Amino acid sequence: MHLTQELELFPDYKVTQMLFKEVKNAAALRQSAVEGKLQCALINPTMLVNHFQVLVAANKAVHLQKTGKMKTRNIYSEIIFNLSPTNNISEAFKRFGISDGDDGVMVVLVHNKDETELFSDIVAKVDGLQVPVGDISSLSDHAKIKKLYKVTPQEEKCGTLLDAVVCRMATKDVM
Repeated sequence: MHLTQELELFPDYKVTQMLFKEVKNAAALRQSAVEGKLQCALINPTMLVNHFQVLVAANKAVHLQKTGKMKTRNIYSEIIFNLSPTNNISEAFKRFGISDGDDGVMVVLVHNKDETELFSDIVAKVDGLQVPVGDISSLSDHAKIKKLYKVTPQEEKCGTLLDAVVCRMATKDVM
């Protein structure tokens, strides 16, 4: 049900993604994350096109952490910030972090080894139905994503929505 991938540029690190729908305790999860009791990124899945988008954000967050150039307080907030097409941190949390009324959540963990205890601990805290990470597109809101990333119809003719989103994420620091 979860997806664990090793980062190519940082082979000591792995990123694990877990997707939940019909979540009933989003407010409690968000509060636990804010207080630092939950060591993971909690992402609103309606703003995700594909799990690759999260992997790109996590890879960038690990790189920034290793080089000491993070713009947020920890690696998990950095992942949420890196999903955004803008450099506004509070806007990134509003768009990509979970809200109290959300019924879906993508949980993202960055770790050094297989930490199955950590996975089961987080799964136990989420009051919802875990679904395969590959089902993310069924929870996505493509209209909202296109509007936020300013994807034009012409752009979609020569590439995918995922291509456009990842391009915006990658270039936001230089634009």
